[in-house]
Order: sequence, then C-alpha cells, then structure tokens
Amino acid sequence: MYIFQVLRAPNTPRLSYHLKKMGEMSSFQLGVVGALFLSVASSVSIVICNKALMSNLGFPFATTLTSWHLMVTFCTLHAAQRLNFFESKSVDTKTVMLFGILNGVSIGLLNLSLGFNSIGFYQMTKLAIIPFTVLLETLFLNKQFSRKIKFALFLLLVGVGIASVTDLQLNLVGTILSLLAIVTTCVGQILTNTIQKRLNVSSTQLLYQSAPFQAAILFVSGPLVDQFLTKQNVFAFKYSPLVLGFIVLSCLIAVSVNFSTFLVIGKTSPVTYQVLGHLKTCLILGFGYTLLHDPFTERNIIGILIAICGMGLYSFFCTQESKKKQSPDLSLVSQVKDKDTTQLLGHPDKESHEAKKSTKDSVV
Repeated sequence: MYIFQVLRAPNTPRLSYHLKKMGEMSSFQLGVVGALFLSVASSVSIVICNKALMSNLGFPFATTLTSWHLMVTFCTLHAAQRLNFFESKSVDTKTVMLFGILNGVSIGLLNLSLGFNSIGFYQMTKLAIIPFTVLLETLFLNKQFSRKIKFALFLLLVGVGIASVTDLQLNLVGTILSLLAIVTTCVGQILTNTIQKRLNVSSTQLLYQSAPFQAAILFVSGPLVDQFLTKQNVFAFKYSPLVLGFIVLSCLIAVSVNFSTFLVIGKTSPVTYQVLGHLKTCLILGFGYTLLHDPFTERNIIGILIAICGMGLYSFFCTQESKKKQSPDLSLVSQVKDKDTTQLLGHPDKESHEAKKSTKDSVV
C-alpha cells in the first residue's frame, strides 16, 4: 500500500522528468564520443589517401578535389533523404547561401595561404584559429573560458607548434591571405554551431542545405586557384585508372569527414573541433613516420607529447566544468528522492499511531 502511495506522490513526475534528463545527457555524451571518433578516423584516412594521390600519383589539384568532395557529399545526402534516412528541414535560403559561400571561400583562402607561405607559417595560421575563435566567442557571444581551459589550450598550441612549425618566412600577400583565412574559418565554424542551435536543425540537415553552395563556389574557383598555384590545368591532366580510383575513394571518405565535422561542431563547440584537429595533426605525424617513413626527430616527439598533455588537460577541465553545470540537476533529483523516501517512511508511523488510538478507544 505504501508503494502505491509513493507512486501517487506529487513529486514523482518531477523525479521521472529529471531521471529522463539524465538519460538524455548520457546518450548525448555517447553521441559526442562517437562523433569525435568518426571525425578522427575519417580525417586521418582522407589525409593518407590524399597524400598518396598528390605525392605519389602527382595529382596536385587540392581545391578542385574539395569541390568534388562536396558534390559527392550532397549527392549522398540527397539519396539518403530520398530513402527517408533523415528529414529535410527548410532553412532561410539567404542564410544558408551566405553560410555555404563563406565556408567555400575559407577553404580556398587556406589553400592560397599554403601556396603563398612557407609550411611553417601555414601551420602557424592554423594554430592561430583557436585563440581567434576564443576571442570572437568572448566578444560577440559572451562565452566565458576559464583560466584552466586557456592554459590547456596554450599548452596544446605550444606542443603542436614545436612538432609541426619548422620555418617562418613572411611576405605581405601571404600574411593578408592567412589573416583572411583565419577570420573566415573562425566565423564559419562559429556559425556552424550557432545555426544548428538557434534554428534547431541537425548537422545532417545543415550540411545538406549548404553543401551545394560550398561545392558551387569551389567548382568555379577551384580550377583557377589550382592553376595559379600549380601552373597546371586540372582538365588537361591525364587520369589513369589508379588516379581515378583514389579520387573516388577520397570522395567517399570525404562524405564521412564533412558529416562528422558538422556533427562535432554542433554537439561540442568550434574550439573543441579545433583541438580535435590538432590531435589529428599529431596522429598524422605519427602515421607518416610509421607507415610512410617520413623523417621524425626528437623535436617532433617532444612537441607531440606536450600537445597530448594539453589535449588531456582540456578534456579533463571541460569534463569538470560540465559536471559542475549538471550538479544542480543531480542535487534536485537527490532532494526529490529523499522527500519521497521520507513520505514512504512517514506513512507507517502515522497509520501505527492511528491503530493504537483506535485500540485504546475500543478498550475504553
């Protein structure tokens, strides 16, 4: 009888609600882990594939290849939508168009930055994306980053810098292109997160809507950028069956890369995605040494170890802060449970008292 009274208690719906929220949080965390793993695995795979395509098979047209990646991604998502794997959601055309063009331009600018700068300065450009993203989110989105998080990011950037930055040769055009690449990349990634949350669209829906515009801007500009950088014409290239096979493989892997990119940024943040990107850099350096026998020095090893330490601290501090945010909900669940337990224990005493009173009255 006491169990039924507890089930009818007014606080029970609140308890079930908060338990449901805890279940949703657990499934969300599993989704984040899956997205991070997919992003790392697909990104490392496509780098190895593209390195074989460009270095070993002599296909240097990176920007044009990226436009093909996006076209294949859109076609794959369109087929998936037709098969009802996900539901397409209409988003403001102007917003999606500007977002897609911005992302396409950022890719082109990064490739131009690599063409006009040394590899060391290009790596510095990629390292500058994290602090600039932190600055933009602090100024315009009022997002707060604790000192612990900033220290972990600093340690990460120092480690990746030691491992990957070799020479720094500056020139005016290359510096301007790098600054534009940093700005467009940061704004694009912040918008990827913001649009998903504010317009309540999934990563798949946003990628499906924006991929055609990204592909279009790169399909038009890609051959021109590649010809300017490589002095070769992509349409005059001799495509052997092996080259075509690697291009098809690269495009198929790119579907997973593009999907996981939007997924990770949507589920976490642009800064976390950049941290993940530097983890990929460390893994690629390691794979390059073990599989492709690239040169590897003590400096690379020290840099990678420092970077991994920074990533570990970033993950630990983020987890700590996430638990602090969840603690009010957990304490509320505990309070509701304690209150229900008190009710459960309180009823027997009350009924026992009433029974004693009834017995006393009957004796009198």
